[in-house]
Amino acid sequence: MGSATREALASSKEALAALGAGADLATADGLFAAGRAIGGSSHLSAALSDPAADASAKRTVVERIFGTQLSAQALGLLQTVVSGRWSSEADLLAGIEELGLRAASISAGAQGDIEAELFEFGKLVSSNHELELALSSKLGSSAAKGALAASLLAGKASPQTVSIVGQLVQQPRDRRIGELLRYASGIVADQQGLAVATVTAAAPIEASQLQRLERHLATAYGRQVKINQVIDPAVVGGLRVQLGDDVIDGSLAARLNDLRLQLAG
Repeated sequence: MGSATREALASSKEALAALGAGADLATADGLFAAGRAIGGSSHLSAALSDPAADASAKRTVVERIFGTQLSAQALGLLQTVVSGRWSSEADLLAGIEELGLRAASISAGAQGDIEAELFEFGKLVSSNHELELALSSKLGSSAAKGALAASLLAGKASPQTVSIVGQLVQQPRDRRIGELLRYASGIVADQQGLAVATVTAAAPIEASQLQRLERHLATAYGRQVKINQVIDPAVVGGLRVQLGDDVIDGSLAARLNDLRLQLAG
């Protein structure tokens, strides 16, 4: 991420924080829809991400195109986003999406558990190759993918999760569905002041062990950590812990593989 993008994203997040509870689900939905529209027009995305273009002119463009389609909160945030100096068109689209994810998290409040719902949806998709293909294929229409995701989540997830998954499958930007869900979970957790660790083991881990691991990770990363557990007999023994880009692989399978590499060398 370039320095220009970091500054633009920081300003956008500050604008979202200033809204407080005013960032409702309509705000998130509006940002998602606007991001898809901008991403679908190479001319518009190039114009709005041009660092040499006048910021007020870009705000005017956004007003003219989206003024009657978005809520006041979503429109104001979108104007703040395009006023920034983004390093690339891709960064602009990523910034709009991240702001939408954070708005969805805020709208869920303390009672929402979007991250857990995203995790469960990810397990469902990864266990069904045909479903994963249907949601990831470049051949299907984005609207059909959004409708399929909504039907799968109907009655099983919050409106915020339905909105987020709909955005991810309709505008994947060359990302696989598993990567999309992990990314969204990380943003949602960060907005809530959490970090998410995925712990893979050969068998279910006892609650007391998970609690100890959560405490150790919280100490190491300086924030509360939530653990998602994945059961995979292939790890043989031990644990594989992934938190963001960090991977701690203490599984027997990993040690055996290291030994094979040493012998082969």
